[in-house]
Amino acid sequence: MTVTENEAPAQAPAARIGRTRRTLLGAPGDPRWARPALWAVLALAAVLHGWALGRNGYANSYYSAAVLSGTQSWKAFFFGALDAGSYITVDKPPLALWVMGISARIFGFGTWSVLLPQAVAGVAAVGVTHSAVRRALPGTPGHAAALLAALVLTLTPITVAINRDNNPDTVLVLLLVLAAWCCQEAIRTGRTRTLVLSAVFVGLAFNTKMLQAYLVLPAFALVYLAMAPGTVARRLGRLLAAGAALVVSSAWWMVVVDLWPAADRPYIGGSTDNSVWDLVVGYNGLGRVLGQNYAGGGGGGFGGGAGFGGESGAERLFNDVMAGQISWLLPFAAVALVAGLALTTRSSLRQTRVALLLWGGWLAVHYVVFSFSSGTFHPYYSTAMAPAVAALTGLGGVLTWYAHRTWRRWAWVLPTALAVTGAWAFTVLRRTPDFVPWLAWAVAGVTVVAVTALLVSGLVPGLFARRLAAVAVVAALLAGLAGPTAYALTPLGSAVNGTNPTAGPQTGGFGGMRGGFPSGERPEGPPEGFSGRGGFRGGPGGGMSEQMVAYLRKNMGGATWLAAVGSAQSASSVILSTGLPVMAMGGFTGSDPAMTVERLQALVASGKLRYVIPGGGRGGPDGGGSEVTAWVSANCAAVAPTEYGGSTEDGQSLYRCGD
Repeated sequence: MTVTENEAPAQAPAARIGRTRRTLLGAPGDPRWARPALWAVLALAAVLHGWALGRNGYANSYYSAAVLSGTQSWKAFFFGALDAGSYITVDKPPLALWVMGISARIFGFGTWSVLLPQAVAGVAAVGVTHSAVRRALPGTPGHAAALLAALVLTLTPITVAINRDNNPDTVLVLLLVLAAWCCQEAIRTGRTRTLVLSAVFVGLAFNTKMLQAYLVLPAFALVYLAMAPGTVARRLGRLLAAGAALVVSSAWWMVVVDLWPAADRPYIGGSTDNSVWDLVVGYNGLGRVLGQNYAGGGGGGFGGGAGFGGESGAERLFNDVMAGQISWLLPFAAVALVAGLALTTRSSLRQTRVALLLWGGWLAVHYVVFSFSSGTFHPYYSTAMAPAVAALTGLGGVLTWYAHRTWRRWAWVLPTALAVTGAWAFTVLRRTPDFVPWLAWAVAGVTVVAVTALLVSGLVPGLFARRLAAVAVVAALLAGLAGPTAYALTPLGSAVNGTNPTAGPQTGGFGGMRGGFPSGERPEGPPEGFSGRGGFRGGPGGGMSEQMVAYLRKNMGGATWLAAVGSAQSASSVILSTGLPVMAMGGFTGSDPAMTVERLQALVASGKLRYVIPGGGRGGPDGGGSEVTAWVSANCAAVAPTEYGGSTEDGQSLYRCGD
């Protein structure tokens, strides 16, 4: 037996130990603190996203009902239908539903199987952002910038809120961060396949939330064209290849659905003509940007943009509704971007400049679109800005720190940025003086002392000055993150509002209510036996009592649907409580023209539908207009409330159609 053969059995365990050590402690050349600190931030993110997740019930009952339906029917799963009978889809593409649906099929449908994938996606986005920032800046500064970026993303209040919910934005952000990582690498290496992979991730994001995914494309394309290696012709060729991949990965589901015979698939919720193309361009496209000014918006302009997120305009992200969700570090990110670009003119920092341009372009486009859109705008949309804010804060913060230590003419930049950050944090915190009332003054005091110490350190040479500057920066950093941290902790203490998740204290008003309800109050929970929480109870004007639901179950017979109601807000809670299909004739708000008299007649004649509750839609009476309501009133028998133990004061009109 040779020496090599003797040593062979020992090499495998040693290699495993080496890989484990590298995973836990980092590569040999990394700072000893870098990898353990990353694990600590990821653990913090896991706690913020997953703590007491069970109290959230099913969060947004609209999407949870679709997930449950997808576990009962592969057809409903593929189309993203609200109900297992596949009458109508939700108003978004289904990729996020597929992620939750696969989890629910494996582990069984429940709160954890629905919400845990969202929390995991949020933690993964923190890790990918850390990796992207670390690769953009060499050596120890890169590790410091990456750690700061990861911490900022973890503590962004609206990101914590949405990652505890089941809206599609969590998956959207992860896919876009992966796309940014690949684009950054494609510019560094010049590899076409990495750029194509970036485009594929954007295409998958499109199948999560449609045109919002494309907001990163201007930055990605322009930075690649300007900064990637190779001739202009080669860069354009690679961009064309990536564009082809983007089209295929974006459009495949849309093309399949629109080519599918309409009679054999669900109606496309949110559209005006039962096509995904109309949903893309209208409700989830121009309707979101132009609002009521876009006639084909399919209801996307509800509220004219002045509802959940406040009036549109340059100051929207800094108003009373939005400021505590995303704006804490926006001023610092802007200063860091400008200063960072000025500090990275050397060729050795080319990749850092690429990253600044990439994330800066991401942030700029989102800021413009989110600020000036006239359509429906929820605060949680702004979570898509959080990775860019985090990356710019990390990169720009470290660059300005080294500039402060090295060049006297740059000594004012970092103190100024920190002072502005502290002043803005004080302003935001004082808008709700009853929320941790001492915190605003503590932030102000620490900021003033830290900035003063930082300025003094620039005037005094020696080791003491460097140590003083380091302590001052850490103190200012803690002060700047204190406000968002306080806001980020609030979602852990109560059930998330699934339809409009926010963090922080209530601020009053329609747009500023905590969770989207006046004065921060949530509606009463569903009656005993209902497991869906987080949505509207039964929807506006179209709810079902527990007695009515029991009556419908008893008399459903061989029908496919338990009942037909006006809107998905009415249907979703009943789907979750019974596990049975409920038809939402008018989609999410009741305004979708999905139902016609002829279709209703056919459903009743075939025995697939026996009971109808007209009304309950916010944008229309029942998805089919007055004609459907008139037909039901004229051809179906009204069920007296006494038959199911209800009350004439319930405001519910139940009709039995057919035999």
